[in-house]
Amino acid sequence: MHCRRFQPVPLTRREMLQQCANGFGAVALATLVHDWGQAAAPSRERDPLAPRPPHFQAKAKSVIFLYMDGGPSQMDTFDPKPRLDREHGQPIKVKVQPTQFNNVGNVLKSPWKFRQYGQSGIPVSDLFPQVATCVDDLAIIRSMVSNFSEHTNANYFLHSGHGQQGRPSMGAWTVYGLGSESRNLPGFVVLNSGLIPPGGVDCFGSGFLPAAYQGSLFQRSDPPVADLRRQEATEKEQQAKLGLLRKLDRKVVERVGSDDKLEAAISNYELAFRMQTAVPELVDLKGESNATRALYGLDDPKTEIFGRNCLLARRLVERGVRFIEVLCPNVGHDRWDQHANLHKGHEDNARAVDRPIAGLLKDLKAKGLLDSTLVIWGGEFGRTPMAQGSNGRDHNPFGFTMWLAGGGVKGGTLYGATDDYGYHAVENKVEIHDLHATMLHLLGMDHKKLTFRFSSRDMRLTDVHGEVVKKILA
Repeated sequence: MHCRRFQPVPLTRREMLQQCANGFGAVALATLVHDWGQAAAPSRERDPLAPRPPHFQAKAKSVIFLYMDGGPSQMDTFDPKPRLDREHGQPIKVKVQPTQFNNVGNVLKSPWKFRQYGQSGIPVSDLFPQVATCVDDLAIIRSMVSNFSEHTNANYFLHSGHGQQGRPSMGAWTVYGLGSESRNLPGFVVLNSGLIPPGGVDCFGSGFLPAAYQGSLFQRSDPPVADLRRQEATEKEQQAKLGLLRKLDRKVVERVGSDDKLEAAISNYELAFRMQTAVPELVDLKGESNATRALYGLDDPKTEIFGRNCLLARRLVERGVRFIEVLCPNVGHDRWDQHANLHKGHEDNARAVDRPIAGLLKDLKAKGLLDSTLVIWGGEFGRTPMAQGSNGRDHNPFGFTMWLAGGGVKGGTLYGATDDYGYHAVENKVEIHDLHATMLHLLGMDHKKLTFRFSSRDMRLTDVHGEVVKKILA
């Protein structure tokens, strides 16, 4: 029972200091440990692109995303459907789902034959005779689905896991999570082969992540990066200007405190200076052999543009760049988006990329880089099994094909299935969030733990969704 008349005896100053000594020591030690940690592992604010350890042992160190803008047709590339041959020209016998357009024609068979390749015997259409020779390195997912049937929203969804503008791209998330092993190049590079997808450069943006993580667009120009050439008369003059700028920026940081946008700007200025030497060396292909140049198709005007960028993708991987996206070339058609003239449109697009993609896979493998490089191929959705008009195909987000290679993927694998028409995914459906979760897993990151606090919520690439597709992992 508590005695109300009890009064605790106060401590003397000497006793208080004796008893608190350990506590003061712990505070001092904590400060020192923090400073040591900052010195050993630079924070994202001090060095946004500094390499950071993964959550667990990674299979892949980098990603090359071969983006087939517009939506390649699954039943004309990697998912053969004999039923289309049998019912060609007939009304389709399943319910037609609304997509962007409603000019629904009859069943349209594939204009291309399929043949089996490799030890796995996986069928590939005659559109991709060169990629077909690498089929034992591919994990082909035939059961992809998307939430959107219109290009812009579907592009945002594929790139950022969200169908609206303003979210960080998967490339930005990757570099935010792991940093970059390259000190002289951006961690996330987008190689423009001629076509920026619907949705624009926001497909490669950093969203609410610091600006240091956004994709850097390399154009088909000299130099490939805007304003890269030095404007000052001498390098010494430029270094003096940069030194003054750095000093002024640091004074602002000391006065107002750390700010993500200011830190990113400082980091970008410093990186831009280093890029003035690194980028010209990167794009100078004189050191590549004639055999390598031919492997990528640089000897053919129809494959030279995409082939050059695939070769640059390999060179970027060698230099430690974390995420590279290669965009489609302009072959005179509306990307892979053939609402009419399917035969001519898909054939020209495939001819431009087939040999370079096969060259990239073979070159990475020969150089021992494929095991640590995850290659992803695909578009934002697929195409319908019935014709649009007489000779085109409409958008189809209900079941389409993408493939992965290298970086811990089990080659020679088929996963998932669509129905007999190639219209709907009916087995082992894979959502875009699942693709992102699997990519991050191969990079050594748990997609549920890779978060950024924004708008009073821990945001992530996969939102509240996503499961790793374990059956395609080696």
